[in-house]
Amino acid sequence: MDWNFSIGWFFLGLLILIAGSAMVFFYKPISDNMASGINSYQRVKFWGMIIAGVGLLIMANLHTLILSAFVSLVFKR
Repeated sequence: MDWNFSIGWFFLGLLILIAGSAMVFFYKPISDNMASGINSYQRVKFWGMIIAGVGLLIMANLHTLILSAFVSLVFKR
């Protein structure tokens, strides 16, 4: 599979990256209001970093390459 840049995926990945970064930056209010408070601070930051990483993959349009490699491993042609 070839890698192709897509401006649509770039902007979607940028939005996901911004959401993950905001989650890491505002982890205390998010954890206090939506999770179980102080014992979930690190968990909220962890998931924010994962979301930011996924946003970077989508920005570079590498998610299609990774998913196609995984599908070809599972379903051999």
